[in-house]
Formats: sequence, structure tokens, C-alpha cells
Amino acid sequence: MARRSKIILGLFAAVLTTIIVAEIVRPKPLNWRPSYTASDKIPFGCYVLFNELPTLFPNTKIESVNESLFKLLSKSDTTQASNYILINNHINLDEQESNILLDYVARGNSVLIASSQFGITLSDTLNLNTSYVYTISEDSIYTTLSNKAFKTKKFAYKKAMRNQHFTSIDTLNSTILGNIIYPEGEEFLDSGKETYTKPNFIKVAFGNGNFYLNSSPEAFSNYYMLNNNQQYVAHALSYLSNKPTLYWDNYKKSGRVYIDSPMRFVLNQVALKWAYYLAIAALLVFAIFKAKREQRIIPVIEPLENSSIEFTKTVGSLYHQHRDFGDLISKKLKYFLEYIRSNYHINTSTINQKTAVDLASKSGKSLLETKELLDFIVHLKGEKTHTEKNLIELNKKISSFKK
Repeated sequence: MARRSKIILGLFAAVLTTIIVAEIVRPKPLNWRPSYTASDKIPFGCYVLFNELPTLFPNTKIESVNESLFKLLSKSDTTQASNYILINNHINLDEQESNILLDYVARGNSVLIASSQFGITLSDTLNLNTSYVYTISEDSIYTTLSNKAFKTKKFAYKKAMRNQHFTSIDTLNSTILGNIIYPEGEEFLDSGKETYTKPNFIKVAFGNGNFYLNSSPEAFSNYYMLNNNQQYVAHALSYLSNKPTLYWDNYKKSGRVYIDSPMRFVLNQVALKWAYYLAIAALLVFAIFKAKREQRIIPVIEPLENSSIEFTKTVGSLYHQHRDFGDLISKKLKYFLEYIRSNYHINTSTINQKTAVDLASKSGKSLLETKELLDFIVHLKGEKTHTEKNLIELNKKISSFKK
């Protein structure tokens, strides 16, 4: 290898090594995306809450559900009472899922849903709506609970918390369990802030069971569970009575991992991703330094041309120059009669009325056209001399017959 190539390769290796080391030692940025999965330890995951469920619900079997609630509830034991917890930034249940969840609650079970949205079907059935007021600043938001045991306690939220709240509820079947307190519009710019109190936690009776709906799912995340707001979650979950089984939904989550190809799995694993990138880089280096051709150019051998067309044109030209129309007509008649014998299995040694009828029947041509062709053939065979006009007319009749 030339000295220049060695220097270039050394510089490339040094730069690549520097990039790899910088990526390894660089601190990872904090991931603020909403996840709410039981395994995510990021700020808006639910790792802390999920691992505290056995403490909050002693003597209860905690089941993590990794399939749709429709599939689970359609095959679950309907005689055993249970609770179901769904937490995500958006939960949009389709009609089938909403109906089976409503039947589940009507049988005497309880469902707690913490989400900013609850789906069209479920919202229409329970007669509720949610909304929020946009502000340009992350100001302090507070939540309170209506129960007398902890009514005076206010829980503060100062980051990534929306003032999502219920704008309408079914007052006959619903009970307000908690409120959200926030500054509305641009009033926070004034010296005296005007605050608004709206319901964000309600209980809706349905059949023999209850829905517990909370429009502030952020309160159940790791970030606020570890920032002195764990009591709010504990108080909210205390409305669920102790039952033999508690289902934790780990399926309808924004952070659920979707691995639908091996390459996606490779790129999601840091070690495998760097191994893949290094392999690609090594192949590029190999291709660059092996780009020089190491053997002589192989000449392209043109395939042999089909000379049968040229031969036919030459023979036809010779006949045309000698103007031997009789020989051409004789050969054309022989080939056409052989065509009739081979394709239609008709004896052509004697051409008569029966020959015309059989040929017309088998070829699908009209009897008149077939008889005219055969009569013309008989006429040409009886003539001693032939003209160019005879040859042209014969060729037209044969070509018309074969179409």
C-alpha cells in the first residue's frame, strides 16, 4: 500500500475513533416524550407507579395487560370482580372496545382512566367533554381532591402539565372527586392573577360499577411521583376498592415499542447500532481502497446475428430480378397446400367442391371466399405462363385467408 494511502486511512480511522468516543461519553439528553409504560423510567413513564401498585393494593393480583382490552375482557372470567387502570396522554377507544368496557363496568367492576381524551363512544355514552385553555407560559397548576380527609391539600405541577379539565358532565350519575386550579388566558401577566377551578377527576356510576376518570395523566408519571405528589396518586387510587385482580393496561401506550423488522430492533439497541455503523464504514473503506481494477478489460463479444431474414431477402431479390413469376407461384402454391394439409388435415391432391366445403368449415372462413381462393389456385395450376399480376393477386388471397 502506498504511503499516501496509509496516511489517508490513518486520518480516517482517527476521525472515526474520535466520533465514536465523543458519542459514548456525551451525556444523553433527557427524554420528555409521553410514554406511560410500566418499564419506562423517563419522566413521563409509569415505572414508579407500577412498582408501587402492590403496596397500594395488598392481597391483589397485579396483571400487566399487553394486548387489547377487547381481547382480554372477551375471554376473562366475568364472575370474578376486578379493577382496570388505563393511563396515557390520549386514550381513544373504538366502538367495540368502548362497548365491552361499558359491559365490564356494568357488571360491578371499576375502571380508572387517566387521559386527556376518552374516545368518542365512551364520552358520548357517559355524557362528558374535556378541553383545555392554552397559555404561553408554564405557570403553576394545582390539583385538589374533594374528599374531606384531604380536601385542604394542594398539589403543585410546574412542568409539562396541561390544564385539561371537564367542561360538561352528567350531573345525575357523576360525582366530582377533584379539581384543577390554573390561571386562564393572559391574566398571569397582571400583578393579581385570576385563577380558575375546574373538575379534572370525576366518578361516573354505570350499571353496578363505576368509572373513575382523571383528565391529568401527567400526575401519574414518574416525574411527579418523585416530586412530592405521590400522595395525590395514592388518594386517587384509593377510590378503587380492593378486589382479587387489578389489570394494568400496558397496551394502549404512547411509548409502547413496535418492532416490526429486525433492522428496527438493531437500530434501537445502542451496541447493535454502533456495530452496524462500524460494519458499513469498514465496507466503505474496503471499497475505496479496492476500487482499482486488477484485471484487464474483458472485451464484449457480440452475439451472432440472425441471417435467415437477410437470406430470404436475397433469394426474393434474385427471383424478382429474373421475373420468374411462374416458379414463384408454383412454390407459393406448394407451401399453401402443405399448410392446408398440416393444419386442417384435408387432402389436396384433388381440389373440388367437397374440398372447399371442408376447408371453409374447419377454417371458419365463408364458403364463397374459400371457393374463390381454390378456384383461383386451380386456374393458376392450369395456366402455362404467369404474370406479376397473378402473383400479387395470389399473395393477397392467401394472406386474407390466413388472417
